[in-house]
Amino acid sequence: MTFRTIPSSPSDPLRVVIVGAGGMGRAWLATVADSPEVTLTGIADLDVTLARSAADSAGLPGLAVGAEAVALARQTGAQALINVTVPEAHHPVTTAALFAGLPVLGEKPAAENVSRALSLAAAAEVTGELFMVSQSRRWNPQLAALREMIARLGPIGTLSTAFFRAERFGGFRELMAYPLLVDMAIHAFDAARFLLGAEPVTAYCQSYNPPWSWYAGDANAMVVFEMEGGTRYLYDGSWCSPGATTSWNGAWRASGEKGTAIWDGDHEPVLDADVRAAQPTGPPYSGIAGALQVFVRALQTGEPPSGEVHENVMSLAMVEAAVRSAASGRVERMDAVLELAHAQALREETRADVRDILAGWSSLRDVRAGR
Repeated sequence: MTFRTIPSSPSDPLRVVIVGAGGMGRAWLATVADSPEVTLTGIADLDVTLARSAADSAGLPGLAVGAEAVALARQTGAQALINVTVPEAHHPVTTAALFAGLPVLGEKPAAENVSRALSLAAAAEVTGELFMVSQSRRWNPQLAALREMIARLGPIGTLSTAFFRAERFGGFRELMAYPLLVDMAIHAFDAARFLLGAEPVTAYCQSYNPPWSWYAGDANAMVVFEMEGGTRYLYDGSWCSPGATTSWNGAWRASGEKGTAIWDGDHEPVLDADVRAAQPTGPPYSGIAGALQVFVRALQTGEPPSGEVHENVMSLAMVEAAVRSAASGRVERMDAVLELAHAQALREETRADVRDILAGWSSLRDVRAGR
């Protein structure tokens, strides 16, 4: 996937508009304010009063705000959007921006489902603009160190994540049918792809809701993914598990031919193997600040970043496959999930140019590489 580059520097930073003034939008506001590589020209939100409140709270009372992101970007001379809207708004907001000549850095997930994510990948091809998903945990230096350890273990039999917390969010999450899988598990699924350098082949999931749960839907899930090369990736998690909670990153274990690597999610990973550990060469940044740096660097160089939408689609497909398996009780093939999403994308696409790109993809597995 090639995309238009935009030169920038600390003396001429990239001008951005943030779309979405809720809690995550304010986190991005602080991140942008701390970065010498970008400058904020405005905040867009359907609730303009909320956008003004966010600007005022950040000490920017004169910052431009508005209800419509593209119009605000044009008004303020912005060169890119940071999309922090709710998942259902990711597709319309990002599509409008791309066709307005604005690259987009978006919060996960890429869209509310895989078919919409495929539409966005096609829109990026039509427009030649970058759409990168902020899978912020990919920029954790400890995760990068774990990846280097795993590479020294030879063939990997099992990679596993345990994620146990007791979160009382209130609001929409507590009403979702599969809150853990849909709202949180994509972080671990994406990290598993990153750690193994392999893609999923099948998924089998059992989800359920303990009797004490304060969630309407299934707050617990166990998923087994068969990965390319035969490795099994196991995810075991809960949103309503009080006591001895894990890190937000989960607790990880990789078991290979030459030994084991473990990571508690908060401290440096540990290698227990008859091999020498490599010197960590992970990124010097992490979280959404890291995602922002990578986005700016990609626009400067034209080098496709980790999280570029084509590459990111498979992480969302893992979520969709797990949900389908939980509902069906069967093993779900990733290729079948992608094929169903592709057919849905073709049916629902309203733009002829985007539909032409969708129709021209010969292999959906190649979509992840933008081929």
